[in-house]
Amino acid sequence: MAGVEAGKEEEATAVRITGKSHVKPGKLIGRKECQLVTFDLPYLAFYYNQKLLFYKSDGCGEFEDKVEKLKEGLRVVLEEFYQLGGKLGKDDDEVLRVDYDDDMDGVEVVEAVAEGITVDELTGDDGTSSFKDLIPFNGVLNLEGLHRPLLSIQLTKLKDGIAMGCAFNHAVLDGTSTWHFMSSWAQICNGTSSSVVVPPFLDRTKARNTRVKLDLSPVVSCNGDDATKQGPPARQMREKLFRFSEAAVDEIKSRANSTPPPSDGSKQFSTFQSLAVHIWRHVSQARNLKPEDYTVFTVFADCRKRVDPPMPDSYFGNLIQAIFTATAAGLLLENPPSIGALVIQKAIESHDAKAIDERNKAWEAAPKIFQFKDAGVNCVAVGSSPRFKVYEVDFGWGKPVGVRSGSNNRFDGMVYLYQGKSGGRSIDVEITMEAQAMEKLEKDKEFLMEV
Repeated sequence: MAGVEAGKEEEATAVRITGKSHVKPGKLIGRKECQLVTFDLPYLAFYYNQKLLFYKSDGCGEFEDKVEKLKEGLRVVLEEFYQLGGKLGKDDDEVLRVDYDDDMDGVEVVEAVAEGITVDELTGDDGTSSFKDLIPFNGVLNLEGLHRPLLSIQLTKLKDGIAMGCAFNHAVLDGTSTWHFMSSWAQICNGTSSSVVVPPFLDRTKARNTRVKLDLSPVVSCNGDDATKQGPPARQMREKLFRFSEAAVDEIKSRANSTPPPSDGSKQFSTFQSLAVHIWRHVSQARNLKPEDYTVFTVFADCRKRVDPPMPDSYFGNLIQAIFTATAAGLLLENPPSIGALVIQKAIESHDAKAIDERNKAWEAAPKIFQFKDAGVNCVAVGSSPRFKVYEVDFGWGKPVGVRSGSNNRFDGMVYLYQGKSGGRSIDVEITMEAQAMEKLEKDKEFLMEV
């Protein structure tokens, strides 16, 4: 009987694909080619960037009507964001670019049904790995954009709502561009605007115009089946969402700033720096690091206002760089939070136009395609940002009940920050960690701000 019950349960939460179509811009664009630049290329061996948004059904309109409305809005928004309807391509010198032509397929839209899953089940604090089937392109490398759509959207009818799973090619755009696209699409669908209010700035060569020829063979081979059979068995990972209220965030910031480090002219620590050191310290504790063990903190920082000349917020592409800093666990844990916060602050502030240019030149001289797990030993790596207005993405049937990252690009120490669902200065923190360490973190009352 137990087997029968388990079978019924699996059937209830099963996701059934009911249709697949492609959406193109609503007008003819013609042939367009846009070179990928140094800020884009390191992410070719990352996986597609996945986002999951879910909405309660408000009873107005059937699922099919909502899907049609989304597709109509998508046709309009793609008139400006047409690159997402294209493919990766190469020129005669093997330099990668985004190619768009009117005869290309466009954006993939998958329709699915999972009427055994409720919206409340998706709002839990555990990770999204149990809901992988709601998001397309699991385990698909960005490099596969040479022959796959650069954006795939899966719309799943739930028992009491809609799940929208999106997979964006990370070699083509970063988080700022992702949410610029999503908010523009939502504004068209909900009637706020009939066209894109802030068109994307599409000329990447204004940020960097160095043509880099890449050897992609290591990327292709490391994605082969043989690679997965080598090395020790993978440690069990767990994903968890931690919600920090406005009061908790304010308290974390106050603690970081309560014992200023012995440094001339250091500024007050920002909310990000304060929360970052809070996470870094407690993750390091949960990992039982020895005082002499090194730990790396990495943040994928937006460089739009750091480059010279600065680029507009509407710059479409990747204009992020990983900023790394390392310290001994003892220094981090045996001192007040301000010491670790200062390490992070200095690393971020020193990453100016000159540092960015030097990093680019060094990479162009010896290009290295990063794998998403190259963030460093005992690392804490932070992506996404609570500044992204993810809860404003309203397609006409209310704000999302939740916004999460998919299972792609997760490794031990990967952190995604989101605007908190409770609003104000609250922040949601998604963390992936080795299971044993996660168990300790979950019980750490100081980390959870329960003391």
